[in-house]
Amino acid sequence: MSALPDVPCYLNGAYSPLAEAKISVMDRGFIFGDGAYEMVPVYGGLLFRFDEHLARLERSLAKLRIANPLSREQWLALGRRLVAEVGVPDQWWYIQVTRGVAPRDHVMPKDIAPTVFSYSSPQKPVSAEQRHHGVACVSARDFRWERGDIKSVSLLGNVLARQISADQGALETIMFRDGFLTEASASNVWIVKEGALLGPPKSEHVLEGIRVDLLRELCEEVGIAYNLRPISEAEVFAADEILLSSATKEVLAVTTLDREPVGHGALHGKPGPVYGRLYEAYQRAKLMQSI
Repeated sequence: MSALPDVPCYLNGAYSPLAEAKISVMDRGFIFGDGAYEMVPVYGGLLFRFDEHLARLERSLAKLRIANPLSREQWLALGRRLVAEVGVPDQWWYIQVTRGVAPRDHVMPKDIAPTVFSYSSPQKPVSAEQRHHGVACVSARDFRWERGDIKSVSLLGNVLARQISADQGALETIMFRDGFLTEASASNVWIVKEGALLGPPKSEHVLEGIRVDLLRELCEEVGIAYNLRPISEAEVFAADEILLSSATKEVLAVTTLDREPVGHGALHGKPGPVYGRLYEAYQRAKLMQSI
């Protein structure tokens, strides 16, 4: 049994050790997965792209018809307090808002207070070996629900998808819907073709990752062409490079897919040059875009 991190948390206005926090069993987050979440990277004790994460939380809550319970200033103060109490430079700050406690009924109840839960814990970064050699992924049909654009706490589909790769000793499961790339179980997915970075277009099937706009900015900075468009399954398997992006992975090279090496020629099965340039640019952004 994994031990909980020995860190403080916030729950509905009160602070306590994480292991002592309690919610009602009738909370709709527990009963229905009725809520949204965010995870904000912390570098050097500062919150990375805080406003972008908060804007996505607000979009998810609006789609769920849950009012954002805190102002920007309140969220910022909360995050800074939790990060300061953990006290290490690099952390993950987790935010979760559920509809709240009510009798079990599929209809959304009115006039109940949302449950607000948050904590921060030390990062477990991608290993130096994974950075150097890249990572393995497997492919699967995207069998999840149709609203991947909501960062919902209802993550059973993602759990099942991630387990597919875990069972095969791979890091991620790259998914396809109707023959086109959507995303991985816990990452956005990109391909490189003829030096250009390509990703799926924004849609209800794909979470608008914070790194979608960040990578566009980094591509502009380093002179890499960038485009969001439908990407066929065949294009993914024929790509020069495949990349993952997420809060925890930053940007990461995929070097095998379904046990076959990614890429061509001298870079067959190795991290490629576009990955290298974007990773370096990402490290610079971490110093410039944190508050």
